[in-house]
Amino acid sequence: MEEPRKELEKQELPRFEFMKEQIKERPLNKKKLLRRTVMTVSMAVLFGLVACLTVLVLEPVFNNWLYPEEPAENITFPPDTEEILPEDMALDDAELEQETTAEVVAPAPEQLDELELYRKTYGRLQKLTAEVCRSLVTVTGVTSDRDWFDNMYESKGQATGVLIANNGREYLVLTAAEPVQTVETISVTFCDNSQAKAEVKMTDPTTGLAVLAIENKEIGDGTRDVITTAVLGSSNYASLTGSPVIALGSPAGVKGSVIYGVATSSGNLLNTVDSRYRLITTDIYGSHSGSGVLINLQGQVIGVIDQGYNADGMENMISALGISELKTTIERLSNGKAQAYMGIYGTDVTPEANENLQVPYGAYVTEIEMDSPAMQAGIQSGDVIISLNGRMVENFDEYIKVLSESTPGSTIYVTLMRMNQEAYQSVSFPVALGELK
Repeated sequence: MEEPRKELEKQELPRFEFMKEQIKERPLNKKKLLRRTVMTVSMAVLFGLVACLTVLVLEPVFNNWLYPEEPAENITFPPDTEEILPEDMALDDAELEQETTAEVVAPAPEQLDELELYRKTYGRLQKLTAEVCRSLVTVTGVTSDRDWFDNMYESKGQATGVLIANNGREYLVLTAAEPVQTVETISVTFCDNSQAKAEVKMTDPTTGLAVLAIENKEIGDGTRDVITTAVLGSSNYASLTGSPVIALGSPAGVKGSVIYGVATSSGNLLNTVDSRYRLITTDIYGSHSGSGVLINLQGQVIGVIDQGYNADGMENMISALGISELKTTIERLSNGKAQAYMGIYGTDVTPEANENLQVPYGAYVTEIEMDSPAMQAGIQSGDVIISLNGRMVENFDEYIKVLSESTPGSTIYVTLMRMNQEAYQSVSFPVALGELK
């Protein structure tokens, strides 16, 4: 048994080796890798853009859903109120006693001398102006530019504005349009020297006025407690001439200036296309570039200072556009409504013309603008408009009111009286209204 075993040991046994394989890496395809990288980056950018657009579109929706904003109210102004009479300014005994300070013991009313009366009167005027100044603001339009040496600088235009209303979402400011046209930013400075950004809501090319909007959230709570909106009074009454008035804002060309005076005239009517305005002149000597408002002794705004209509030699005398005639324009600007345009200049038919010349009452057409809707429809100078869309028109003010309620681009049906063979005959025209620009 041992020999066969030794024989087996002597025999060589077969050896087993494991197969070794080497994995060779696939050659790198640079074009394919670049294509995949570009595609990945493009998809990431596209995803980012879609996400941004989705946020921008849906964010206001969710905000309005979670935090709904109050809708803006339609702005309207109450009708004209009665003016204060000169005798209402007289100081009675009770008022004098109430205004006496603890430090100074006033004499009996019957012993009050003229100097004390003078002091008391101007003390009341000072309190009145201080109250109204809470509704005044300084409007600043800022534009960036470069000088000859390529240095950046800012040019600023300023004007006084007046807070006229709050529509629930915005404070509205009436001001001159020139300083805020073609500017980059508009800032409004309130009576407490705080500031807020503003945007132009609408401008009026005829009067050169603009209404600015300041979002309520832009104004601090402390400022809201201080500021107030102005009360618009009346400029359409016979006793305005000779009445005391106060110019506020920057009538002297200096911010915050106050000048007392008297209205010297209020019967001048400025005829403009499809409208007219009353010009109030005063004996107040101010700046030819002054701005602001005129108020009466009740603290009501009766005019917006405008030096552009002054006669030669009177450039520095403060004048203003009457607020009664401006109210329709201010309402339209405050509500962001475009002005319908027909293109006529007109006036009222006087009782003398009606009685002696048999001219019917209505809006008398004195002039037609070239290529205006009125001219294209066939309306002529000398016609008397008596009806617009079935509404009776007895004077030019009623024509202005109906037209202001119309929409640019709509058709209005005009009925007028035209002289034909020594007698007035009724004629009707459809007029396609344009937009005043």
